Amino acid sequence: MAALGSALALAVTGTVVALPQPAAAAAPNYDGDPTQYWNQVLVDVFRQLNGPDAAPGRLARAAAMMNAAIFDAETMYRDQWRTRLYQPYLQAGRYFSLGETDHEEERVIGRTAYNILLDLFGTATLHSPSMTNLLDQRFTHRFGTSPTDFDYLDLQVVSSVVQRMRQFRSDDHSADSTVYTPSPERGAWRPTGDPSCTTAQNAVTPNWGRVKPFSMTSGSQFRRPTPEQAITYDQLLQTTEYQRQVDLVRRFGGAADTAKTKLERTTSQTAAALFWANDVDDTYRPVGQLLVHTGQVARQLNVTSPYENARLYTLVSLALADAAIAAWDTKYETRIDLWRPESAIREIDPDWRPLSVDRNGNHFSPCFPSWVSGHATFAGAWAGIMTRFFDGNATFTVDTEDPSAPVKSKTFTSFAQAAQENAQSRLWLGVHYPWDADDGMAIGDAIANHVFTNELTELPTTPR
Repeated sequence: MAALGSALALAVTGTVVALPQPAAAAAPNYDGDPTQYWNQVLVDVFRQLNGPDAAPGRLARAAAMMNAAIFDAETMYRDQWRTRLYQPYLQAGRYFSLGETDHEEERVIGRTAYNILLDLFGTATLHSPSMTNLLDQRFTHRFGTSPTDFDYLDLQVVSSVVQRMRQFRSDDHSADSTVYTPSPERGAWRPTGDPSCTTAQNAVTPNWGRVKPFSMTSGSQFRRPTPEQAITYDQLLQTTEYQRQVDLVRRFGGAADTAKTKLERTTSQTAAALFWANDVDDTYRPVGQLLVHTGQVARQLNVTSPYENARLYTLVSLALADAAIAAWDTKYETRIDLWRPESAIREIDPDWRPLSVDRNGNHFSPCFPSWVSGHATFAGAWAGIMTRFFDGNATFTVDTEDPSAPVKSKTFTSFAQAAQENAQSRLWLGVHYPWDADDGMAIGDAIANHVFTNELTELPTTPR
């Protein structure tokens, strides 16, 4: 702060000073949009996380924190040197400066992103290594300097933005490790016995529905009625619709024919199931896939403004983060913590296994209750934001990293088409019932509408 005070004094007396510049070590590489670059870095981090560190809610939370901080920093830059068009996420205002310096917008975005990611992933955990070296390498690749080199923007912009985000999420219940105890009732979720899901303690982030939302009023804000409006497991399992849905998953979601089940899934359905899976290690995971798709669409539809890219990624990330909270609220906080299809189907056909498979050839279901589908909720949220941001439909091509996927890229003619296939793919993968997909999509779209209506909204008048 002494340096800042001296600069202020010089400005008042009219003394001309040289603005402090970041130290130069190598030529910077500002290829491509800065927000897209740092989201690629974030996805690189996702690929190296393991176990509960890679839980969907944790990844979505990280994306929302980074992108919302980027947007607030970018908003401060726009307010200072350009024209501010949108409300910030938390707070933004002008900062002291004697003039715009070289690549200031790039530095504001990059240094904010780096510091948020260092906060989140700089320390090793029981399951994942520290990401500090990766983050330092990506920073130096972009800027040609070390992230520890002095930059006055750290004092004027970055530290305040990062600190606000840190405080905003400091007590959001994301660290709640209360152990989940499943009901012993038939129909209630129980471990499926896969290598990653042998005991109830393996249940993934069972308290995530209690995490403070980024935009919603609560995790239950858009909660759907229970399947068939059942209030007990026995009541649900007695319904014709439940029995129909179990049979659908048995016939369309299995890994292979068994003595009791002949599969009816088509080749294209198999390809779609695996295209959207990305549940295994060393992939970008479902959240990362949608972040990557956001960048692919933005480039294909010629979103070239750093301001608009920052806004798009922030809206998507806020919706994905709240989608995770809402989906986990439904999974764990309602009357029905529904068992996975394979738990139900094995009562009929003990040899049945879902198509979903890990890198070691183990067929598995994600280790948490079935209703609702996280994939479907994410898909509805993503498509809802994209449709509203781009004011309608578009044709675009996106990819997958799932190692089992026979088709590595697909073209869609609308965001809703992609989302519907994403949601439906979970039935073909054998890990969800149809109502998991339908209700997840509905929750996701409601979240998208809420986020788009309430966050980063257009200013009513043009600021000075």
